[in-house]
Amino acid sequence: MAPEDDDLAALAKALAHPARIRILRLLLATPGCIGGDIVDAVGLAQSTVSEHLRLLRAAGVIHGEIDGPRICYALNPVALKPLAAFIEALAPPPGDACCLPAGKETT
Repeated sequence: MAPEDDDLAALAKALAHPARIRILRLLLATPGCIGGDIVDAVGLAQSTVSEHLRLLRAAGVIHGEIDGPRICYALNPVALKPLAAFIEALAPPPGDACCLPAGKETT
């Protein structure tokens, strides 16, 4: 297995939870979100949100900056580029349905 496969799998695993997707959507909509705001918006216990944030930070998907007694979180879009490129490479070119039975189309 190539090392980049491990990196892609780690990124995918970091995204593989609905609460983490909600956190990413929140950060996309409101850059510089404060940790407490994330807890309120996600609707989970503070300790649960902290664990989700820790996993996203460990994967490099977000970063946090200390601002006084609070931490401001932001997306790190560069971290997702390898995963985005891999997913894009999985899509067949338009009109090329080599893997589908005759007469079947994807939507």
